[in-house]
Amino acid sequence: MLLKEIVTFGESSLDRAAELRSDISKLNRLLKDSNSGVLPFWRGKPLVSGCARDSLVWLDQAHELFKHSTETPIFLGIENGVARFASDISKWIPEENIDSVGMFADTSEQHFNGLQEDYRFSEVRSIMTTLTPIDAELVATAKALINWHQAYKFCSSCGSKSQSSFSGWHRECLSCKKTHFPRTDPVVIMLIISGNSVLMGRSYVWPKGMYSLLAGFVEPGETIEGAVQRETLEEVGVRVSKVEYLCSQPWPFPASLMFGCKGLARSKKIQIDKEELEDAKWISREEMVEVFAGRNKSMTPARKGSIAHFLIKQWLEGKIR
Repeated sequence: MLLKEIVTFGESSLDRAAELRSDISKLNRLLKDSNSGVLPFWRGKPLVSGCARDSLVWLDQAHELFKHSTETPIFLGIENGVARFASDISKWIPEENIDSVGMFADTSEQHFNGLQEDYRFSEVRSIMTTLTPIDAELVATAKALINWHQAYKFCSSCGSKSQSSFSGWHRECLSCKKTHFPRTDPVVIMLIISGNSVLMGRSYVWPKGMYSLLAGFVEPGETIEGAVQRETLEEVGVRVSKVEYLCSQPWPFPASLMFGCKGLARSKKIQIDKEELEDAKWISREEMVEVFAGRNKSMTPARKGSIAHFLIKQWLEGKIR
């Protein structure tokens, strides 16, 4: 069963225009075009506007905010004939308190003096369900690339400094000239079913009461199906059969590609690996309805916009059996 519904950060109409990434002169002209726009990011947060924080704010590349840019703008693609770029301005120091920045549940927002009052840098998890599909894809792409540039500033071959190239889609070593490519980490996330129940787990770092589906990284030389079976066995001691791929989701926290799968449990006996999980338990369909309705005071569902929330909702609606 391949789900046809679009998951948050899923495919939209963005033309990535990869053929333009090496055409520096043309991209420079597009960057200076008044119709183009640069989306600023501060510590992984895009600039958004509106009461619902549902609109991206595209600025002219000459705006004073970009004096804080760490590298040249990243070319994201063409949206309805308009060139879109992103720029990291994390060197800027806001006036607001930033103690919660980087935390799992960061609700803080930052404002740049001189911009409209409702222009705010907001954490992506808090706005991802308010954005249009194409805006969500632009944000996910930009955030993942910016994260990569921040983390891989040195060549893995010789240790020398590297610099952004190919319009932000490569890094080139200044010494040995080796080209480095953006990293994407494959992760399986699994809807493990036994009869009328689904297996849920809880991480130590999540907000109080939050449970989600089990997930884990795919190891080298491993299939998606194998990763589902191994991770479930390692984390909760449950053996799984009949693994089936359902859908995928780019997840830029920092750079994962989530493979949503379904599996059937061969037993319901749970043995938790306490180094991995704080808790795990089976939840019936009736209990999950109460959780999604907010009537369960001890448990909250996976965050809206996540592939876990999407898969559980599809299961509740009978689209996954």
